[in-house]
Amino acid sequence: FAMEGLTQMIEVIRQVISRSNSRLEFGGILLTMYDAALELTAEVDREVRDFFGDIVFSTVIPRDAAVSEAPSHGRSVIDYAPRSRGARAYVELCQEVLERV
Repeated sequence: FAMEGLTQMIEVIRQVISRSNSRLEFGGILLTMYDAALELTAEVDREVRDFFGDIVFSTVIPRDAAVSEAPSHGRSVIDYAPRSRGARAYVELCQEVLERV
C-alpha cells in the first residue's frame, strides 16, 4: 500500500508542476524512520529503490530519539543533538541535495 500511495503522491506533484507551478522541482524520495535492524526496513528500501531508481536519496534518516525529541524543544536535531545519528544523517542529506542542484 505504501508504494501505491507514494506513486500517487509523485503523480500529484507532477500534475502540480505541469498545471500550476512549472518552476517547482521534485527533489527526490527520502527514506525516514529507517531501522536497519528490521528486515521490513530492508525490504521496503529495496522495493522503493528498485521501483523509483535514482530519485531515491542515498541518505536515509534513521529512527533516532534525538530526531523525535528536538521539535518538542523547539530546535532542529542539528542544534539539539549535533553528534546524534539523526543529525549526522541530515547533514549528509544536505550534502546530497547540494550535489543534485
